[in-house]
This record gives sequence, C-alpha cells and structure tokens, in this order.
Amino acid sequence: MNIGEVAQKSGLPAKTIRYYEGIGLIRPLRDTNGYRAFRDRDLHKLTFLARARALGFSMNDCRALLTLYEDTGRASAHVKEIAGAHLHRIDEKVAQLQSLRATLAHLVDACAGDDRPDCPILEDLGGTADQSAG
Repeated sequence: MNIGEVAQKSGLPAKTIRYYEGIGLIRPLRDTNGYRAFRDRDLHKLTFLARARALGFSMNDCRALLTLYEDTGRASAHVKEIAGAHLHRIDEKVAQLQSLRATLAHLVDACAGDDRPDCPILEDLGGTADQSAG
C-alpha cells in the first residue's frame, strides 16, 4: 500500500503517518523507486496508534503501549499501569473542568445581562470582583 491508501484505511493524515515514521513508531519498507510500501502490519500499527491517540494517550505512552502490544511475553500489569496513570490524569482534568464550570456558571447567574454596565463576569476577569463572593 502507498501512503495515500494507508492514510485512507487508518483514518490518519499522511502528514501524521510521516511523523510517526520519523519518530520511529513505524518503519515501512521502501520500493526501488524510494516510495513507502506499507504492509498490513504497518496499517495495524497505525490503526492502533490512532485509537490510542483518540483516547488521549501521550506519544510516550503510545510508544510504550505499542512495544507492549508487540511483546507476546508482556505482563498486563505494565499495560494497566500506563492506562491507570492516564486515567488518573483524565480524572484530574475532569475535576479542574468541573471547578471551572462551577465558577463560570456562578458568574453567568450573577450577571443581570441587561442594559446596565456593571457585570460580575467582567469584574471577575479584571480581578476587581469581590473575592469572597465565589
């Protein structure tokens, strides 16, 4: 398969595939003309990477997971450790977003949204809001 075909089948842009090759995650063969010749296993790796990235794994995590995936003697504890650490990071982000949402919801509720110039949202953003009212 050429890069266009593997891009279509994996759902990844050709630029991303070239990047993954550049950092050593995949190593397609080269035809005599120098063009990349992707094998089914390259496509499988790209699909694996696309799914891992869609789940938010970092490139370092993706590299480690791909290595573990290819290691038939792996211990699933290593995979679980990587996924668990990522899940913890997601939980932290969710908590931060919930806090941001609560703050913004409070400000939106406090704003009259009428023709008057006073606005708690702008006061908060400008650092002039009553800090004890949050």
